[in-house]
Amino acid sequence: MIWLQLLLLTGFSFLLIKATDIVSESLQQLSRLTRIGKFAMTSFLLTLATSAPELVVGVAAALEGTPNLALGTVVGSNIANVSLVIGLAAVIGGSFSVVGEFLKVDIFSVFLAGVMPLMLLLDGRLSRVDGLILLLVYGAYNFGLLNKYNTSPPTRGGRLLSRMFNGNNRGKMSRWLAWLFLGGAMLVFAADMIVNVGAELATGLGVPVFLIGLFFVAIGTSLPELAFQSRAVRKGQVAMALGNLMGSVVANSTLILGIVSLIRPVVLYKGLNAYLLAAAAFGVIFMLFWYLVKTKKKLERWEGAVLLLAYAVFMWLEWLGK
Repeated sequence: MIWLQLLLLTGFSFLLIKATDIVSESLQQLSRLTRIGKFAMTSFLLTLATSAPELVVGVAAALEGTPNLALGTVVGSNIANVSLVIGLAAVIGGSFSVVGEFLKVDIFSVFLAGVMPLMLLLDGRLSRVDGLILLLVYGAYNFGLLNKYNTSPPTRGGRLLSRMFNGNNRGKMSRWLAWLFLGGAMLVFAADMIVNVGAELATGLGVPVFLIGLFFVAIGTSLPELAFQSRAVRKGQVAMALGNLMGSVVANSTLILGIVSLIRPVVLYKGLNAYLLAAAAFGVIFMLFWYLVKTKKKLERWEGAVLLLAYAVFMWLEWLGK
């Protein structure tokens, strides 16, 4: 049985790698056809696919009357994205440069989007009105992003929709969009299967249940982002890696929590201390990430290791607080 699980883990890992290649190539072709920057294209389109695990968990939790589970998943995923995921991407893929508008504007906008639901929760409740506000912020962020990274001249023929659906591009756009969503579906499916098979394997080997949850849940919902960003950094597609990272934080904080709170408002009856610690940890770790990339305009391997250490400290403090 253990050998079968190891074989399945290997097979799904290869599927995960293949899916990241499909997604990466699709995004490059779509960026070329629409003349929208790779950062914006990845931040908008790919994020919708890689954030699917958090969205599914969030909607299911809200429908079952436990929206606080969705809140914990989102906050935990955001912390993992700016520490565990990007840290591992730097350690595995190697150091990478961070230049352009990302350091001046984009990272600050993402930080504001990330802390907005935390600020709205200061009264202990995320209402339906708050959810609507978050969805409007998500729409405004992506509208501004797509317009900002539109590299064509502002003529009628150069408008995004015209370029996407004119006679010359329609067939190519449809084909690459289909490949993108197929690759995204493969990415999410492979990540989910790796988490499930890995948890069964750990149980069979006698690993404590807490460690299974701590390890697999933390990495599981962020595994699509981790796979894509590590691959993107190794292939020199830094804009795609950063676009996916920042887009995931924005989607988690605004789109997912907005939908969840519209279905069922989030109320912090208990677990306030754990929430406050997680909220503070997100702010501190995000600022640490910001500082590391701003000092030399690059993220080196050792700095990725620092982010991994920060994530480990956060998990240790959460465990002590239980």
